[in-house]
Amino acid sequence: MDRYSLKMRAGKKVHEQDQHISGAEKIVLKEQISSFSEALIERGLHHSKGDADFLNIKIEKIKEEDILYLEALPVTTVTTKSWKEGQEEVIKFLKDLNIQRIEEVMHYMEETYSMRGAMLLDITTMKRVEPDFSRGIRATYMDREREQSSVLMDTKNHYEEAIVLATKVIHCPGIIGEICISDDPDYVTGYVSSKQHGYRRITTMKEMGSDNGGRIFLFDSTKTCVEDAIKYLQKQCVIVRGIEKLQRQAPKNRWERLEKKINSLQQQHLFRTMKTITSAQGSHITVDGKELILMASNSYLDLTAHPYIKKRCHEILDLYGFGSGGSRLTTGNTVLHERLERKIADFKDCKEAIVFNTGYVANVAVISSMMDKEGVIFSDELNHASIIDGCRLSKAKCVIYRHNDMTDLEKKIRENPCENGLVVSDAVFSMDGDILNLPAFMDICQRYNLFSMVDEAHSTGVIGETGHGIVEYFGKAYMPDILMGTLSKSVGSEGGYVAGSKLLIEYLRNTARGFIFSTSLSPVTIAADLAGIELIEQEPERVKRLQDNVKFFCERLAAYDIHVTSSTAIIPIVTGDEKRALALSDYLYDHGFYISAIRYPTVRRGQARLRVALMATHTRDELEKAAQLIGTFE
Repeated sequence: MDRYSLKMRAGKKVHEQDQHISGAEKIVLKEQISSFSEALIERGLHHSKGDADFLNIKIEKIKEEDILYLEALPVTTVTTKSWKEGQEEVIKFLKDLNIQRIEEVMHYMEETYSMRGAMLLDITTMKRVEPDFSRGIRATYMDREREQSSVLMDTKNHYEEAIVLATKVIHCPGIIGEICISDDPDYVTGYVSSKQHGYRRITTMKEMGSDNGGRIFLFDSTKTCVEDAIKYLQKQCVIVRGIEKLQRQAPKNRWERLEKKINSLQQQHLFRTMKTITSAQGSHITVDGKELILMASNSYLDLTAHPYIKKRCHEILDLYGFGSGGSRLTTGNTVLHERLERKIADFKDCKEAIVFNTGYVANVAVISSMMDKEGVIFSDELNHASIIDGCRLSKAKCVIYRHNDMTDLEKKIRENPCENGLVVSDAVFSMDGDILNLPAFMDICQRYNLFSMVDEAHSTGVIGETGHGIVEYFGKAYMPDILMGTLSKSVGSEGGYVAGSKLLIEYLRNTARGFIFSTSLSPVTIAADLAGIELIEQEPERVKRLQDNVKFFCERLAAYDIHVTSSTAIIPIVTGDEKRALALSDYLYDHGFYISAIRYPTVRRGQARLRVALMATHTRDELEKAAQLIGTFE
């Protein structure tokens, strides 16, 4: 029975040079080619080292008589508490192999971190013998034995893939051992292998978050020639049988795994803590007794403590009390809820609207009710987590397109034809502050007869001449099928909503689980929502002041050679390094400014930043001072 080799390689451009991100290969039956290729593509496009700019898939037919079947190496696990202990285990391994110049081998390991392949190190001369030192040797054409009905969940399994590689390598003529450290930042386990040691799994061989990783094939040139070894590694097709199940012992302390995770987050400067605010949310706040200028809040128009909103809330509290008592479809529907939905529909130039408890719930509920496992969702790679979770919950096929890249979106739609499709995107992206190309987005959705959904969480009250959002920003010429938004940002209160056609809203009232099974928002909260929208309508000058502040702040940053442009309230100051982002945030805090450091996984690794969020009420002096502090930080 003929089989096919599938090879995936993904990379990205870094300083105009190609950098390897991910690689994987499978040996599959003909009928498995399509599904495994698709899974490998998704794996290559989304990796903890970053998203790929380019990806290659190579498919080759393999004759059964050319396949060498090998029994997997026996497995042992060595538990190490730190990477230093892991290094000590490697040294013990080298001593067992009677290698004399161990320090040189360990030094060579560091040279492998930038290589795509493995180093072929002749232990008799302590010289590298691979033909290309920059690329190294790629051991290819290998996989584990699997059943014809094997599920796709096995497309990424560090443990099994490592054993397959180690088994092939150790059976190579002249190879006496291998050392491997994964370059995946989220995977710290590595291994050493030889015929006498089998596959020795070492649980910690590097610090969590480090993308340093590589491998050395230890070669004895007295046993065979280099050319024969390279030919075997690069050309011999191998299928490995009998891989042992990974035996995981339950820890004596069931909390140990959580403690390790917390320690790892702290080491990577990814540990989160909360500051306690003891005042109303506004451009000026009090935190732990310290007066600060807040430049991190989503309350872009500074309405959370507006006297008019507080007055309306007091009135409604006296009339209705606080709680709603039930879901909207039972006892939790008041005239205020219906009034708010009419107000939202009018504000967004739509026929009707429906209110949810949060924007997060709105996205999850709407996407999961609109789509099912037969559908396809096309989602921007930088969409908010609530959109991502909605896609997952729907069980639809989710296709990710490059950020705001309409050419890539159309390409992905052509590659994934469907009868029921949805294209979803943020209107203003929450971490970068850029704006969806709505005209091109809508043109594509209409041409391919796909539902269009836009999340306006960060555009309402911010863009458009009077703050009505992305539809107004583009001259009211384009209207998405599903216009989702929140009431917790510029409106200054709580809740989420969807606006659209009467048919859409009737459908969601009857199918959206986040609406049907949630106790409705408090009448007091609804009163604040109504009052906030009324203020945006009555005081469009607030929107103008916010937009002027954004322009001024970007200009002042440019004076310190920080060139960032934004047409929204979100201005990212990218530091790249998590430690530096935290240090800058702390520095600003010490000087009276509260600006949050945003780190992985909220943004990609290497994209840590300060997320400056401006308000309409920030003064020019405050903006000037903040720009100066950021611009002069060392």
